[in-house]
Amino acid sequence: MKYRKDRYGNELSQLGYGCMRFSKNGTRIDYAKAEAEIMRAIELGVNYFDTAYIYPGSEECLGRILDENGVRDKVKIATKLPQYMMKSAKAIDKTFAEELSRLRTDYVDYYLMHMFTDYSEWEKLKAHGIEDWIESRKADGSIRQIGFSYHGDSEMFLKILDAYDWDFCQVQYNYLDEHSQAGRRGVDAAAAKGIPVIIMEPLRGGKLVSLPAKAMNELKTSGTGYTAAELGLRWLWDQEAVSVVLSGMNSMEMLEENVRIASDAEVGSFSDKDFELVEKVKAIIKEKERVGCTGCRYCMPCPFGVDIPGNFHYYNLMYTEGKKAAARLEFARNVGLQKKAGFATQCTECGACEKHCPQHLPIRDKLKEADKELRPWHYKLGLTIARKFFSR
Repeated sequence: MKYRKDRYGNELSQLGYGCMRFSKNGTRIDYAKAEAEIMRAIELGVNYFDTAYIYPGSEECLGRILDENGVRDKVKIATKLPQYMMKSAKAIDKTFAEELSRLRTDYVDYYLMHMFTDYSEWEKLKAHGIEDWIESRKADGSIRQIGFSYHGDSEMFLKILDAYDWDFCQVQYNYLDEHSQAGRRGVDAAAAKGIPVIIMEPLRGGKLVSLPAKAMNELKTSGTGYTAAELGLRWLWDQEAVSVVLSGMNSMEMLEENVRIASDAEVGSFSDKDFELVEKVKAIIKEKERVGCTGCRYCMPCPFGVDIPGNFHYYNLMYTEGKKAAARLEFARNVGLQKKAGFATQCTECGACEKHCPQHLPIRDKLKEADKELRPWHYKLGLTIARKFFSR
C-alpha cells in the first residue's frame, strides 16, 4: 500500500474504504462478510474508512467491527454531519453524540459537513454556532480534523473552500467528471491551499467498470494490461492533488484488485498512451449514455416508492451494453418484481429528488423517458401478469 500525507503529516492509505455499499442479507448488512472484508483491508494496509450518519447501519457496523477486533487505533474514521437535517445547535450535539455511540469511539479522525451544494448551507450552520462548536470539539479531542463533502458546481465549491479553515474536503471526481461538479479546477484549488482532497465516486458508481463493449475492446487492445477499474483509479492517483480515493468495496475480489493497484500507482506514472486511452473510452461512453446518474442514491427514498437509481441504471444499460432485451429482463427481475415495485409511473412529480441530486439531473423528465424504453406495452402486460403470479 502506498500512502499520502494529510495536512498535519499523518499518513493515509491512498485507497480508502467507502462503507456505503456493504453487502446485505435482505435489508440488513451482512456483518460477517463486512467484517472479513474490513479486517482483510486493514491487513493489506488500508487505514481510512469513510461512513456517514445517513448510510443505513453503516456506522454501527464499522464501529462494531473495529471494537470487537481491537483495531480502532489502527485506522482513521471519517464520518459526516447531515447538515441538511440540522435545525439547531442542540440537534448538532445530539447527532454527533449518536454517531460516537454508533461507532463505539470517543473521537472521529475526520469529520465532514455532509453534502454541501450551496454556500447558504454553510451560512445556516454558522447561524447555529457551528464554528464555535467545531472549535470546542477540536479542543476536547472528539474531532481531530474538520472538512466537508461537496456536490455542486465549481464556483460554489471555491466559495465554500474559502469560507473556513478546512483541514480537508471530499468531492466526486473521475475522468468522466473532470470538468463537472468541483472538477479539476476545484481539486487543484484545494491542493494549492494545502487542503487534502478525498475522492468519492472514482468509478462513477461502477459505470467506469462496466464499460461498453467497444470501450472494453479499446482497453484490451491498448497494451496497458489495465482492467477498467485500474484505468480509472490510476488516472486519479497520477494526480498529486489527490490524497485518498474511496472505493465502496463489497467483495474480496474487488478489495484485492484495488489494493494491488494502490500498491503500485503513484504520481506521474500515467503515460501519454494512458491519457489517450482515457479520452477514447470517454468518447465511447458519452456516445451511449442516456442519464448521467451515478447511483449515489441521494435522491432516495422516493416518498412514492420510485426506484430512481434502478430505473436509470437499466435505462443506461440498454444503450451502453447494447442489449435492450437483457436490460429489460434485468429491470423486470430487480425492480418490477420486487414486493414494492419501483416503477417510474409512481412518480407524482413532487420534485423532492431533484433537490437532492448531486448531478442536478432533470429526474422527473428522465424517468418518463426511462419508463417508455424499459416498459413498452407488452412488457407492462407481462409484468402485470408476473406480479399477480408471484404475489400469490
